[in-house]
Amino acid sequence: MSQSNQKKSGSGRFTPFGIIFTILGILLFAYFVKKAGLSEIWEDIKQLGAGFLLVLLVSAARPVVRSLAWTRAFTGEHRLRFRDALSAYLVGDAVGTLVPLGIFVSEPTKAALVRKRVPLVASLSALAIENIFYSLSVALFIFAGTAALLFTFNLPKPLRIASIAALVTILLIIPLAALVLRRQWKFLSGTVDFLHRRGIARGFFERKRAGVGDVEARIYGFYSQSGSRFLYIILMEACFHLAGVLEVFVTLWFISETRPVIMTAFVLESVNRFINVVFKFVPMRVGVDEAGTGVLAKVLGLTTATGVSLAIVRKARILFWTGIGILVIMLRGLSWREVTEGSQTATPASE
Repeated sequence: MSQSNQKKSGSGRFTPFGIIFTILGILLFAYFVKKAGLSEIWEDIKQLGAGFLLVLLVSAARPVVRSLAWTRAFTGEHRLRFRDALSAYLVGDAVGTLVPLGIFVSEPTKAALVRKRVPLVASLSALAIENIFYSLSVALFIFAGTAALLFTFNLPKPLRIASIAALVTILLIIPLAALVLRRQWKFLSGTVDFLHRRGIARGFFERKRAGVGDVEARIYGFYSQSGSRFLYIILMEACFHLAGVLEVFVTLWFISETRPVIMTAFVLESVNRFINVVFKFVPMRVGVDEAGTGVLAKVLGLTTATGVSLAIVRKARILFWTGIGILVIMLRGLSWREVTEGSQTATPASE
């Protein structure tokens, strides 16, 4: 099979699953919109009005702080300018939003777009480092939000059990992740070597072994040599979550019948992070976001319609920034095909 055919098959292999998830999500979306009441949701949207501009302004902090965190995650002599990082971040997120199972292409896309500025392995390593910090911050944020939900609100039994299960899971994951970093266990390269020795996809893993090992070494090198940047990156990730809470608070300020409190916005945003993690494979979390936010809103003393409206406003915000990402692609003179195919070549072994 030719290289071009491999790219085409690689880019389309998840499409059937993406279509299935999208259809199921749309059905769930339609059900909860009907359940919440279309007229009530429309009234909420009208009340937001020009307040959506304020929502967009607050949400602008999110790509900014994660791009800043990425620029500080490089090791050695390599450095990435903020404007290049932000441009690549917006495009990568746009691709991740629009492509089925975009989680597999969004990060390689970012690395591919800056390969003229920094070596590919360096950008992939920095992205991996930034994502480790981000993932740990998400785990802590979800833990805090779940604890607040569990101890502050009167929950139905199924939701209480789910909350306790989430807390226990996170309590197990965080120490394990810290142990892996501290002991510098080479589980990525070790897994690749194991599969290669067993003759499983030998040609594929033969090409990846050196690159994966290099990325892994850079990650652990950053951990042992760049401790001074830890606080900065952690602060940027905290700002990302703070912006999310503020965005929910601002939205509720306009659409809710009762004045929102920070605790409510905090819990709603933490649950949204959980939905993003668990249902990342669903394009734009269509349906699952409306379902989860609608049910939780009622538990928090809001209406189901308010929760569904909040999820719809969130989608409008995602679409806006996706449009900005597409605009960046156009301004750079790239085609959508060039961007998505470029992400497939962004592997450690391709340089």
